[in-house]
Amino acid sequence: MLRRLYDWTMAKAADPRAEWWLALFAFVEASFFPIPPHPVLGVMCLAEPKKAVRFAVIATLASVAGGCLGYAIGWGLYDTVGKQLLHLLHLEKSFPVAACYLREYGAQIIMIKGATPIPFKLLTITAGFIHMPLLTFVLASLVSRSISFLIVGVLFRLFGRSIKGFIDKYLGLATAGFVLLVVGGFLAVTLLEGGNKGAEEKCAAATALPPA
Repeated sequence: MLRRLYDWTMAKAADPRAEWWLALFAFVEASFFPIPPHPVLGVMCLAEPKKAVRFAVIATLASVAGGCLGYAIGWGLYDTVGKQLLHLLHLEKSFPVAACYLREYGAQIIMIKGATPIPFKLLTITAGFIHMPLLTFVLASLVSRSISFLIVGVLFRLFGRSIKGFIDKYLGLATAGFVLLVVGGFLAVTLLEGGNKGAEEKCAAATALPPA
């Protein structure tokens, strides 16, 4: 099923309304959609390198807007919607430690972790749950998503044809790099799930609602 969903998502990159699809995927991925928008962004950038930065800006702004939806789910709908989402996305074990780190380090975690393969939706829902100040969350998300998308856009804008040629010539190597990125994401999520006994003990009460 996930493969079919991925193929459907990628097909939208060739749609005449691709920019709208990119914005939609970036928006929903930040709160509940399992497929990241990066593959669609990459295909669109390869097709039109001169518009790569534009595409990246669209993805950035839409992702931050979608992050606000995830924030709202965590803030007011965690018990009725948030728990079910995290369960469906297999992130429920990561949630308590993510909440602990966000409480401890605040915006730094969003800026750093949001730019990694760790699912951004985990951070957005968790940030709402711990009642992180909304302005802080939005500014941190802008930094995080800019790192994640704009670097891609700028690289394709500057070296689009070279990157396409590299992928055409070294498809196996490019695939291996993508696999390493995916594996790195799973390893990062695993680290959020515990890592060491000290972190687990410190974050044992992370699911308690903050004081009103």
